[in-house]
Amino acid sequence: MSNLHGEKRLPDITGAGSLEQMRNVREAEQERLAASLSDASAIEVIDELNGLHDALMRKALAFAEAEAARLGHGAPPVPYAYLLFGSGGRREQTAASDQDSGIVYADADGPVEAERAETFFRIFGELAVRHLIALGYPPCEGNVIASNPEWRQSISAWERKLDAWFAEPSWENVRYLLIVADGRCLAGDRELADRLKRRFFGGLVSTPVLARRMMENTLRHKVLVGVFGQLLVEQYGRDAGSLDIKYGAYIPMVNVFRLLAMQADIRETGTLARIEALREAGQVSEETAREATEAFGLLLRLRLLSIARSEDGQWIGTGKIAAAQLDVALRAPLKKALRLGRKLQRQLEKEMQHRFGGR
Repeated sequence: MSNLHGEKRLPDITGAGSLEQMRNVREAEQERLAASLSDASAIEVIDELNGLHDALMRKALAFAEAEAARLGHGAPPVPYAYLLFGSGGRREQTAASDQDSGIVYADADGPVEAERAETFFRIFGELAVRHLIALGYPPCEGNVIASNPEWRQSISAWERKLDAWFAEPSWENVRYLLIVADGRCLAGDRELADRLKRRFFGGLVSTPVLARRMMENTLRHKVLVGVFGQLLVEQYGRDAGSLDIKYGAYIPMVNVFRLLAMQADIRETGTLARIEALREAGQVSEETAREATEAFGLLLRLRLLSIARSEDGQWIGTGKIAAAQLDVALRAPLKKALRLGRKLQRQLEKEMQHRFGGR
């Protein structure tokens, strides 16, 4: 795919003077990328789409900083990193993804400075989220977002939070840790994000029982393929006959390779990057890596195909593929991808049972 459009797009974004201009760029680019999917690699489309999202979000953060200054809060009082989680952290966002985000900022010198930092980043976080909503990124339904004080803290507070999650690996705390595993620095001080990630991986090493808890969470979404290789489609309701690509195919593979990467101390956040790093580390075979890359590319394509425009023009995604979209050309490779996903889940479960016993 040519990057000529992308090269033109970035100046359009960096030179934009309003959120409305940025929203127009986003709409035009997403329309172009959707049209290109028929003759382009899904991996290339996803890569370009996520480059678009990153550029738009960084510009929105610059607007938020400027607005905070206009409101009398000045410049950021200490360095900070704006983090993306979920599909944004993995650079696997579609045209309809929401915003999963957080902020980590440097420790202040003394209580007065700490209060000023807390006030600034509260205002900044709220402005950033508001601007991103205006650009068409809805807030995370689970409230994993920079406007939530639980996901907007100083580095020392973040480290204490991670330590507490590791010390009490409840289902909810394990879910939070898996969210952090996908965290990526979008903008700001990368060293703060790296320090947080070092604390995270240090906690993994010192809490071996956590691996079993994480496996249980990882395997909760089963691959939708039957014992005879048939696709397990929705049986009832308006989605009858459709296949839940997001939770029945894409998320299970994301989960497996996240956990394998974490166990191997691999700090990549993207699924394809994790597969390649696992191959380079000898943790998966050349054949498995090749098959997994091919399968995940197909799942990314189907994820993109599950996105549509609503009557009011909004990009929406149910994560489900209608039966009519699953033509003969897609069904065979999809069944192959799902069989691989089920095989990987079983191998992971067997390995965890061998290491820790039971489920």
